[in-house]
Amino acid sequence: MQSSCEVKDRTHFVPQSAKTYKEFDTLHAKAFLPNRNLWGEISLLFTSCPGSCDVELGLTLLARLLDSRNDTVDPCEDFYKYACGSWEGKHSSRATEESLNVFDVLMEENQLILKRLLEEPQFGIRGSAKEKAIQFYHSCMDTQKIESQGTQPLKDLLNQIGGWNITGVGKAKDFNETLQTLMGRYSTFPFFRVLVGPSPFDLKTNIIQVIKFLPLVICSVLQVLRVYLTYLKKLGGLLGGPQDGPPDSFSLTLSFISNLQRVVTPLQERQQRGMLFFHTTIRELQEKAPAIDWLSCLQAVFHPMQMNLSQPIAVHDMDYIRGMSQLIEQWHKERNINHKLKRSALESAEQFSGHAFFSSWQAEQMFSEIQDALYDQLDQLKWMDEQTRQKAKVLVRAEGKRVNTFYFSFSASSWHVSPWTVRSYYSIRHHMVVFPAGMFRSPFFHTKFPSAVNFGAIGVFMAHELLHTFYGYVLPGGCPTCDRGVLQKSIDCLVEQYESYGSKVNGTFTLLENTADTGGLAIAYQTDSLSWFASFQAMCGNQDPEKLQSSLNTDSHSPLPLRVCGPVSNSQDFAKHFHCSSGSPMNPDKKCHIW
Repeated sequence: MQSSCEVKDRTHFVPQSAKTYKEFDTLHAKAFLPNRNLWGEISLLFTSCPGSCDVELGLTLLARLLDSRNDTVDPCEDFYKYACGSWEGKHSSRATEESLNVFDVLMEENQLILKRLLEEPQFGIRGSAKEKAIQFYHSCMDTQKIESQGTQPLKDLLNQIGGWNITGVGKAKDFNETLQTLMGRYSTFPFFRVLVGPSPFDLKTNIIQVIKFLPLVICSVLQVLRVYLTYLKKLGGLLGGPQDGPPDSFSLTLSFISNLQRVVTPLQERQQRGMLFFHTTIRELQEKAPAIDWLSCLQAVFHPMQMNLSQPIAVHDMDYIRGMSQLIEQWHKERNINHKLKRSALESAEQFSGHAFFSSWQAEQMFSEIQDALYDQLDQLKWMDEQTRQKAKVLVRAEGKRVNTFYFSFSASSWHVSPWTVRSYYSIRHHMVVFPAGMFRSPFFHTKFPSAVNFGAIGVFMAHELLHTFYGYVLPGGCPTCDRGVLQKSIDCLVEQYESYGSKVNGTFTLLENTADTGGLAIAYQTDSLSWFASFQAMCGNQDPEKLQSSLNTDSHSPLPLRVCGPVSNSQDFAKHFHCSSGSPMNPDKKCHIW
């Protein structure tokens, strides 16, 4: 989606003389022309703020919101360039990076906060998670001691897991013996992950689950592969091997991982075949994937709990497990495996959230309102039959309970992201939505932001992830009693819309995310007449064209501009608010809705 408008690099700031919103409005009235409707919207938002509203914070927020926009662009023509057109210019000092967006910037801020926490004086409960995390951090920062040990610690590790043939370090061990050591002693899973979670077949019962895991994503860019091979050769040389390294060993490693990727079955295909989950036992799994000694490996992971061949197992991609077993049988040479360490997250999350303007109570209230809006919206869906509607309503209410007990009580044992991560997600295995503490910071959230700003940012993400709970309804065969004709018409509309933008987006591949983006905005707007400008500044960023093209085949999300323009162009409320003429890019005559 291109715009012929030139992006101006204008800087707005809060003058020291402005002590109230009224003064701020007076001092900047001319600066914000010609888009007075935007300034009026945001100004009204803050002038109507209760007496407890933080004026200084509000002024800072106003400056930040207006600082990223490009007021030479008509919001009805391209709302992304209007809301984010100057954002890239403000971060021009980092223009050498391939991609950068609000998520990246906030993630770096979160890591700096974490760094300050870890560098604080060591005091507290002896042996606590916080003390251990601080000690671990300081041990990593003690570069003098690390360098004095040289390569010996890595050589010791290689010796424990069977060595590396490139260096000659360590004596080769049986493949399954090495796998058991990695999984049991180091909690490292080279080819698949093992965990315990609610059974896909009975949510009240926990079951051992086997899911795919690829150690490395092979990139088609030759330059990246060359860098990776150079790294392997240097590492091998530092450990005593020849500087150039046996070329065949490196190429075989890449070949193996590439072949491993080919046996992965896409999620939508598994859904269509009714193979999203495969119920089996250790005995049957051993027969289908004999290269792995499943009983011994699972025993190593769950020691001292006893395993037996009749133990129930849920496999998430049986085709992958079969293919993986065949590849392992074909190649029993040593392989390069990344070593991973567990980190304690509970107290770190609690400490971090104190710096993140985080309020679990306020977040829970927001999520509850999002639930209510979706609950009511289900009554408006013409494609959903009454029986499915009632089941969906039960699921909406149940989802809230799982969010409250899982995240807001900091039940960290099941997290798949760090607390400071800036990425929410829906877990298919656990049937719950997850919002790490790192998301609850400006520009996504602040306890003193007006509700319209919070709902416009984090609220949209809450609704987005909640809608993923119903992803199965949208896929073929996912809702057999629904009016498939009406639903399919809405699906086709959304697919055609995103493929019409000229960005080579696969509308079918990105359907579930596009559905959640569009529906998430509509649901968040129901809870609060949100500030449109604030709602999509969280999407500001820039992406390297080459990397963008590569991501179109791997990322189920649409590019950032389309994640903004797609949903707003489907919103009649947006068109009414900005007085967009009928047929303009952000107010097309044909609008697409599923939720």
